[in-house]
Amino acid sequence: MNFNGCFMLKRGKVFAIGLIIFLIANPGFAQEKNDLELKEETNPSNVTLNLGADLVSRYVWRGQDFGASAAIQPSLSLDAFGFSLGAWGSYGFTRYTYWIDDTTSIENNYSEVDLFLSYNYKYFTLLLTDYYAPLPLDTFPGANYFNWKNATTWHTLELTLILDGPEKFPIQFIAATLLYGADKGKDTSGVYGAGTTNNFSTYFELSYQFDVKGFGITPFIGGIPFGSSWYGPKAGINNIGVNVRKEIPVSKKFSLPIQSNLIFNPLSKKVFLVFILSI
Repeated sequence: MNFNGCFMLKRGKVFAIGLIIFLIANPGFAQEKNDLELKEETNPSNVTLNLGADLVSRYVWRGQDFGASAAIQPSLSLDAFGFSLGAWGSYGFTRYTYWIDDTTSIENNYSEVDLFLSYNYKYFTLLLTDYYAPLPLDTFPGANYFNWKNATTWHTLELTLILDGPEKFPIQFIAATLLYGADKGKDTSGVYGAGTTNNFSTYFELSYQFDVKGFGITPFIGGIPFGSSWYGPKAGINNIGVNVRKEIPVSKKFSLPIQSNLIFNPLSKKVFLVFILSI
């Protein structure tokens, strides 16, 4: 899952963002992802290069549907000494309608490229994410990737704090706030996203993991404390459901992770059932 109207399926409604940055931020950087990673030890100092991809039946992130399409979501990261630097993307297979205003729209395949930097210490992870969802520059010249002016950029920076409980109590708590860029507050008519000052949209999520007969199960609940063009026009629960995971053995050394997410969004009154295959 941005920007001065990008990420809105219709003006005044919900911004599309992305990331999901790898699976830290929901059961979907979180639906936030449970990628199968191919890891290569580059030296004895625990430096690893990770790459993988998810095939998803729908890109749903924090209760929002981006692109109304199946998608492929590649990821790449370099991990060392508690730090992780990487990129995550999503590319929809079919075109969707992007509304420029209440009467004008274009057809486009949803795409997203997010960069992230995180640091993990014991039970805590601090994550900085740059969300960016490009659109055609001939229609949206402000979507230039190198435009970082706060008033016009299509980038959005988010700072996330993640608490992972110990193995005996595998609870996870996430607090994420958008700090800079394409997250604007209300205009004079009260429409979120149309104002000129940052809204600092904030999202909280709580989840708990357990296993049942070879299946990993994670119920989760997420919500927002105030209105936002990213999540919804008022405070409330926007992401509640359950993630179910299983690894299918293919050989003695390789298994294929699959998962499904049943997701309800009470704020938008929508429900999703998403299948994910990690490769």
